[in-house]
Amino acid sequence: RMAAAPPSYCFVAFPPCSKDGLVVFGKNSARPRDEVQEVVYFPAGTHDPGSKVECTYIEIEQVPNTHAVVLSRPSWLWGAEMGANEHGVCVANEAVVTREPASESEALLGMDLVRLGLERGATAKEALDVIVALLEEHGQGGNYYEDGSSCHTFQSAFLIVDRNEAWILETSGKYWAAEKITEGVKCICNQLSLTTKIDAEHPELRNYVKSQGWWNGDSDFNFSEVFSLADDHIACCSGRESLEKQGGDVSAQAMIDVLRDKDSGVCVDSESFLTTASIVSVLPQDPSFPCIHYFTGTPDPSRSIFKPFIFVDDVKLVPKVQSPSFGNDDPAKKIPRFQEKPDRRHELYKAHEWARSLLENDQDKGQKLMRIMLDLEKQGLEAMEDLLSRTEILDPAEVVDLFYDCVDTELKFFK
Repeated sequence: RMAAAPPSYCFVAFPPCSKDGLVVFGKNSARPRDEVQEVVYFPAGTHDPGSKVECTYIEIEQVPNTHAVVLSRPSWLWGAEMGANEHGVCVANEAVVTREPASESEALLGMDLVRLGLERGATAKEALDVIVALLEEHGQGGNYYEDGSSCHTFQSAFLIVDRNEAWILETSGKYWAAEKITEGVKCICNQLSLTTKIDAEHPELRNYVKSQGWWNGDSDFNFSEVFSLADDHIACCSGRESLEKQGGDVSAQAMIDVLRDKDSGVCVDSESFLTTASIVSVLPQDPSFPCIHYFTGTPDPSRSIFKPFIFVDDVKLVPKVQSPSFGNDDPAKKIPRFQEKPDRRHELYKAHEWARSLLENDQDKGQKLMRIMLDLEKQGLEAMEDLLSRTEILDPAEVVDLFYDCVDTELKFFK
């Protein structure tokens, strides 16, 4: 039996379900419990013709220009679990299991495709086109975890969002289908969700599944039914109802509340998996307003602070949420891979570990600390709401060290 895919959850809400003409995006990244995620920023770049880019396992052709990106990623790999670019595109992935076993051969990881889509796509549709073209050219495969003893492989699903629309992209090998969303609330989790509404697909998709004997060509083509293991596609999304209940009021805060909910299963804290990082992004449909991306950079959103990031030129880097770099000595880069596990904890992660143990072991002090943390977060959310309600254009100098300052303040509280 194939190992279960980690139960991450991704959401998007469009007006009129969401507030004030905002598109709201969120993801909880469920990963192995002890894995560290870092938050990293890469500026826009220009690259020489013929240059290559080294992804997690393979090298591919670089493009002439890449967009600035901010990513939340397991710190041993090149790609990302989720992130955004300077054009207001957000991408998150899900590991999924299909009736087709995922390849152990090293190729692009679903996480690499998240970053490549963000670096190369200025709209959600462009990011989708980038991802499926790279899938066709290089395939997907390789170990999803930093584990030298066993290879864990999955197929990929993606939620790709911009200020105007979203695409749900689901893949099996190089085959794929996608649905475009412009209204309502959508959730994707660790199983296939596309059914008969397909707005774009691999040109050979239907011929391929017919040749495999998975579809006879007479009935409606239902992607999940064709590609899922027998009993796998059930309605997965408990968080969606809570967002729909908001009735036109889905805000950053409402999305954060859903991501923090352990009872619904959206906030994962199980024997094997933990929500190791979370993101919420607010994308105003009016392009004169900036997009705001909130990252935790720490595990368990119910015990973490969501801190805002806004793209501006010369944005201040935040080394305190970046893991140490081991260069070419990194066991993830040597073959055979993952023969040892270095300590990848960054400064914020270490401070937050202390806070989590306090929350677990000393109720009074823990509750006091949690109140301070949530108050800090609330100040950030209110300041951002204020910024989006102004009429004057944002002065970049005002937010150039926004994320830096929020991380710094959080660290001071933990100390």
